[in-house]
Amino acid sequence: MDLGLDWQQLLLWGTGLSVLAMIGTIIGVPWVVTRLPHDYFSRPQRAAWRETADEPVFALLLGVCKNFLGALLVLLGLVLLVTPGQGFLTLLLGLLMMNFPGKYQLERWLVQRPGVLRALNWLRGRRNQVPFDTPAE
Repeated sequence: MDLGLDWQQLLLWGTGLSVLAMIGTIIGVPWVVTRLPHDYFSRPQRAAWRETADEPVFALLLGVCKNFLGALLVLLGLVLLVTPGQGFLTLLLGLLMMNFPGKYQLERWLVQRPGVLRALNWLRGRRNQVPFDTPAE
């Protein structure tokens, strides 16, 4: 199956997507980390933002767009795992953007890994934000 792309074009596209993913990660991660409440990981369960929205249609549309973008990032992350780029970070960012059962438990599990909470709190400290509360086991 020939798509009209040679290996040089594929390499150029892969490099471009890798650079875009890296820039998105550098900008997006600190932005999200500083906007989460300090008790986000210590709550027994995550509050559903869709249930508290004043405009349910807008919240639904935003949720669909967020899940679609997350799924695209997961697919891009899978591709970047085998090509040069930030595959793992892009995959992780995509998973964290999407809504699925057990996501909050996955987030808490990730934060409890050695060094992760310290790194997140370092990002928050650079933006003069209160550190995250330590999640209960």
